[in-house]
Amino acid sequence: MTGPADASRGAPVAYRSARGRWVLVATVLGSALAFIDATVVTIALPRIAAELDASTADLQWTVNGYGLTLAAFLLLGGSLGDRFGRRRVFLVGVVWFAAASLACALAPTVGLLVAARALQGVGGALLTPGSLAIIQSTFAGEDRGRAIGAWSGLGGIAGALAPFLGGWIVEVTSWRWVFGINLPLAAVVVVVALRAVPESVDPDAVRRLDVAGTVLAAAGLAALTWAFTAWTEDGTLRPAVAAALAAGVAALVAFVVVESRAAAPLVPPALFRWRPFAGTNAATLLVYAALSGVFFFLVVTLQVVSGYSPLAAGLAPVPVTVLLLLLSSTSGALGVRLGPRLPMTVGPLVCAAATVLLAGIGPDAPYLTAVLPGVLLFGLGLAAVVAPLTTTALAAAPDRLAGVASGVNNAVARVAGLLGIAVLPLVAGVGTGLTDPATLADGHRVAMLVCAGLLVAGGLVSLATVPSSSDAVRPEASDRA
Repeated sequence: MTGPADASRGAPVAYRSARGRWVLVATVLGSALAFIDATVVTIALPRIAAELDASTADLQWTVNGYGLTLAAFLLLGGSLGDRFGRRRVFLVGVVWFAAASLACALAPTVGLLVAARALQGVGGALLTPGSLAIIQSTFAGEDRGRAIGAWSGLGGIAGALAPFLGGWIVEVTSWRWVFGINLPLAAVVVVVALRAVPESVDPDAVRRLDVAGTVLAAAGLAALTWAFTAWTEDGTLRPAVAAALAAGVAALVAFVVVESRAAAPLVPPALFRWRPFAGTNAATLLVYAALSGVFFFLVVTLQVVSGYSPLAAGLAPVPVTVLLLLLSSTSGALGVRLGPRLPMTVGPLVCAAATVLLAGIGPDAPYLTAVLPGVLLFGLGLAAVVAPLTTTALAAAPDRLAGVASGVNNAVARVAGLLGIAVLPLVAGVGTGLTDPATLADGHRVAMLVCAGLLVAGGLVSLATVPSSSDAVRPEASDRA
């Protein structure tokens, strides 16, 4: 089952072949490790606090320490895969993640737990861009769209099951097994990847790293992540937080300047001169900021304003996940066949209409009439846009830069999510009043309408920048630097 040394010189793998299914198993399960661990840990926080005598700030950094390093090193992870082998860096990330998970499970103090969580984020940053880059370099044409759609849908299912699995583990064993369960899962990923996933590299990549670009990108993304996290925790923009935001922006501006002059840049500037690549990532920023805000406010409002239990509120968005599973593969294939502009324009507009419906949720809102219609419509719109958007973000870069393209798109989506959750409560006038029903009821409507506006903007950006055919997404020869 071993593949060619370089997938760019070998025949593409068929989506419905046995090998294609195993490639999907490795990439979906690998990326699910990083995604699930970001959500399941929150369920274990009360037990962690009791056993390790952790303060509220300790618990916040148990969650946010992971997100900070994950966002900071995503670009590096994608670039390393292109240079030294996507499967190789993916496997290093999986093993690193497993080792850090073991350190989390054995941590005797909360300080060591936070440090181990930060190391987990580095492993996640190595494996996450690699999972999509492997799909991009392994499949071709409509099979690639189907594979990315399946990756999106199955990843959504993993995310939906994560709270149930985490709750069961914490209930019947110990919070430490929330991290310990990663070890056997990682072992499966390693075995399958070694046997089924072909290696691929950028044959033109310079082996030396862009140290200045790497440091500036990591520092900029880390500063923004920390600032958004602190802003959310405090509810106000303290001078230190404002300074971190300014420093993050300055570092990213410096990153752009350095990359334009570097001999072997971490992210080739020519990518952003290609309108489909720049436009798709701009649409990603708008759409994912809205998605984070919608799901955050929906779950909180259903509990605080509508009186739902935590479990009922957590189950409310499940139809979205089901629709993603059922439709994402077909949506990805149709996006390749019909062109990405249509689904990337219509999908966010449908989500915007659904968000307007969800803005009407208030006290004692019945699920079947006040919540479910908006959730179903939102799921249809999301299923239409996610796979074509991801496919286009990768296709708008040369195949040899698939890791860089995946790293950029993942970093954009991650920062967009942080931005949505950090800024929306302030824009909506909620501030720190998320637990006050009267304040949140008004703020929910404002937040949902703002999210609807972001989704409309994302659809319009796609309409203006994304080509109507899949072939036209590919960069021109002059932009393939």
